[in-house]
Amino acid sequence: MHNGCTRRQWLAGAAGAVLARPFAKAASAAASTGPTPRVAIAKCPGYGAELLPAMQRMFDQLGGLERLVKGKTVAIKVNMTGDTNFRLGRAPAEDTHYTHPRVIAATVHLIGRAGARRVRLLESCWSSSEPLEEFMLQANWEPRDVLNAAPVVEFENTNYLGRARQYVRMATPRGGHIFRAFDLNHSYRDCDVFVSLAKMKEHATAGVTLSIKNCFGILPVTIYGDGAGVDEPSVEPHGGRGIMHDGSRQPSKSAPAENDPRTPRLDTWRIPRIIADIVAARPVDLAIVEGVRSMAGGEGPWVKPSRAISPGVLVAGTNCVATDAACLAVMGFDPMAVRGAPPFEKCDSTLQLAEELGVGPRDLRRVELVGTPVREALFRYRA
Repeated sequence: MHNGCTRRQWLAGAAGAVLARPFAKAASAAASTGPTPRVAIAKCPGYGAELLPAMQRMFDQLGGLERLVKGKTVAIKVNMTGDTNFRLGRAPAEDTHYTHPRVIAATVHLIGRAGARRVRLLESCWSSSEPLEEFMLQANWEPRDVLNAAPVVEFENTNYLGRARQYVRMATPRGGHIFRAFDLNHSYRDCDVFVSLAKMKEHATAGVTLSIKNCFGILPVTIYGDGAGVDEPSVEPHGGRGIMHDGSRQPSKSAPAENDPRTPRLDTWRIPRIIADIVAARPVDLAIVEGVRSMAGGEGPWVKPSRAISPGVLVAGTNCVATDAACLAVMGFDPMAVRGAPPFEKCDSTLQLAEELGVGPRDLRRVELVGTPVREALFRYRA
């Protein structure tokens, strides 16, 4: 899509060792109750004709998209982290740290074909209130390919108030680890189904960035950013979300403050907990993680050292913790790892913290894995 292919061309092309040691016991009894979540894994070596059938098979293995999206408004949060100028060598951003536009279009197309009433594509564009379409154009993508992939497709930059008159408040169950509630762009409530469409990567602060960490980007910078207003949200977004990392100040006073401002101001302590709070407050109904091509070593080219890789894999599930647990296994990590063990050497496990809030299980013995077995999809991010 970055080379300007049309919807017709895209559709024509798209249609044409389990880990060494056993997984430990689940840490949270709360996440062990309820139905067993199902996660589908698919090998997919490229973004051509093999992509759409691979994604369709995954969704069929999950029980079909129609039962989830028919007649509904579906919001899809993609991952376009950082400025569009960042590159890892000469690779386009979608081959390393952005969700690939062909995967985005395939997801929109399949959701539309399953009968969704409306598909709304969401991202908080870096330090900007410009339309999401403009941000895509800067990345050398063609937004029309996504717009034309389903009957009704909308875009919204959720970095600020957007098209609404006020922000919506979403509460965190059990009071949260750090925040009891968040004020968000209206699109995260004005939907029947919320999809986190992420890239399969490591992360310098959170260990990994998968469907859970992808949701950190739903926080509007006008409230939770370095340039946020003190009493009220700023009109325009400025800068990043540094205050979420270091706790140097609270969000705008119009939004709920931290539960306890005396807690550690360390990013590797704060960010995993904030992420867990977010996915508890705004539950993910469908998690899709794209690792056809990606990068190892961090979440973006600004993390050194890092390298481009080609895992050739897709993972999807209706529980974000279970889905990310399967991703960790595919990446060569133990989903039950805690702080001090790879990939969480310097931080707490986002999966463990989300599990503690009852979001879902990370013990793969409590997850039904379908499709390609982990041992066949395995791509070790750390050789």
